[in-house]
Amino acid sequence: MQHIKILIVDDDARFREILRGILSDDPDLEVIGEAVRGETGILLAGKLKPDVVLMDIRMPGMNGLEATRLLKKDMPDLRTIMLTI
Repeated sequence: MQHIKILIVDDDARFREILRGILSDDPDLEVIGEAVRGETGILLAGKLKPDVVLMDIRMPGMNGLEATRLLKKDMPDLRTIMLTI
């Protein structure tokens, strides 16, 4: 079975660390990258081709909603899960 490739985009380093730890417990999931800003998340998604992006809604610079809109234009089949606290 193929791994589900995940990109985490969140400006909170501790939250990314916790999320990566939780996801690493599942052998079918693989975190392939992390970004702290929406702009960086878009660039990484283009390079890494994740299956799923876990996207924080509120980040400095480009927020997660705008980043997701731009990602979906170029990668319409990309799945995105929005995160907020």
